[in-house]
Amino acid sequence: MNSSLNAARRARELAELAGGRTVDLLVVGLGATGAGVALDAASRGLSVAAVDAFDLAFGTSRWSSKMVHGGLRYLARGQVGVAHESAVERGVLLTRTAPHLVRAQPYLLPLTPEVSRLQAATVMAGYRLGDGLRATARTPRRLLPGPSRIPAARARELAAPLRADGLRGALLSWDGRLVDDARLVVALARTAAAHGARVLTRCRALELDGREARVRDELTGQTFTVRARAVVNATGVWASGLDPDIRLCPSRGTHLVLRPETLPGLRTGLHVPIPGTVNRFALVLPQPDGRVYVGLTDEPVEGPLPDVPQAPEEDVALLLELLNSVLETALRREDVAGAFAGLRPLLAAGGHTADLSRRHALLTSPNGVITVVGGKLTTYRRMAQDAVDLAVRSRGLAAGPGRTARLPLVGHLPAGAAARDRLTERYGSEAGAVRALIAHDPALAEPLPTGITLAELVWAVRHEGALDAGDLLDRRTRIGLVPRDREAALPAARTALAYPDGPAST
Repeated sequence: MNSSLNAARRARELAELAGGRTVDLLVVGLGATGAGVALDAASRGLSVAAVDAFDLAFGTSRWSSKMVHGGLRYLARGQVGVAHESAVERGVLLTRTAPHLVRAQPYLLPLTPEVSRLQAATVMAGYRLGDGLRATARTPRRLLPGPSRIPAARARELAAPLRADGLRGALLSWDGRLVDDARLVVALARTAAAHGARVLTRCRALELDGREARVRDELTGQTFTVRARAVVNATGVWASGLDPDIRLCPSRGTHLVLRPETLPGLRTGLHVPIPGTVNRFALVLPQPDGRVYVGLTDEPVEGPLPDVPQAPEEDVALLLELLNSVLETALRREDVAGAFAGLRPLLAAGGHTADLSRRHALLTSPNGVITVVGGKLTTYRRMAQDAVDLAVRSRGLAAGPGRTARLPLVGHLPAGAAARDRLTERYGSEAGAVRALIAHDPALAEPLPTGITLAELVWAVRHEGALDAGDLLDRRTRIGLVPRDREAALPAARTALAYPDGPAST
């Protein structure tokens, strides 16, 4: 079946559900976990409907650090099972399911006067343990090199903005990183659709029980009942809105967005030690579009949770202070082009949110709804598999074992294949189809901020389920992370939404 998501498919499949069709599994929430649940179930042959009140990757899944962790930070806290699971899932993404979206990323930890020799030795020992996790997960070293110590001159070749005074060198380590977290969710949803899942955005679940959900089409206001043999609540940090018995301890992670010219000569990521800690770091991550993200805070959040969290000024100031501790030339507030914040759905267990386990949990409510909470982006696949396993067992559904550990996502390219250009890096094997749009209409080559072309916006409308300008600028692309760039790209988004259908708009 075709993997394309678009308004026409949405209307057709929504009408089927509103008409009374019963599915094996209803998934509520289309972040990484919910899209992963839809794919896992559909790939086992189950009939699936997946709904979200907003868009693909609207919530937490687009606000991550874009890292695919190997689990080192969890190993340092004695969470051996979580660490190993993270390393295994990182390997799955790097080698089998999404090599076109997940790459190895080098990081430098600059050995400044604030980093003692004992701390440097401790961190390097941790990096070596992390390399051991890589080996136990059977991830080839050619895809994820081991750690090393490099001299100061080499460190400044790789990261020219580093302060030279007192620099003793740097520790070089490697981990996984996503080209774009929202693009991973889009690939999951489209691969699920290719296996027959009905993927419906702008459909809000108003009430749930283990056999059905009351749903409202947010575009028309129509309400209808979706009947299912099993229901999974994968709304993450907002899960208690559908099941008030669920107790979470949300935390806020804030990132800064710097323009490409702000840190010239930065060729690697940076780990910046947080004062007073040994194994906690701020992260500096150069992005494929040239921007640089700086993160991330870990602060508890109380009270009603917003649909789109805001980055408070105190978080911005803290991250700037940490970054400036290792730079030759300090950045000022006006150098920050944008900022974003995400909410993590941590299980309530007491203590500071930075110390809470990232282990996931499956909770079954008295009315039969299965809720999956906790976890993190790296382990979305395992979370999804566990949720579907429970649904299959508890509801007696006819399905085989999970297949997603070896199921390539839409756009898959072989592991280690070099991206020839920016389009291949973002679209993998579908890059040629995006180029074909430009060949058919050269006007679609019009460049937008961050190098995105108008053709990519048209592609997102025809094949990636984008329904409005927010979908295009804030999730299918990340232009919207910088408000000024978003404003400049709005006319192009409107053009793409109105662009006439053509032979490629299946």
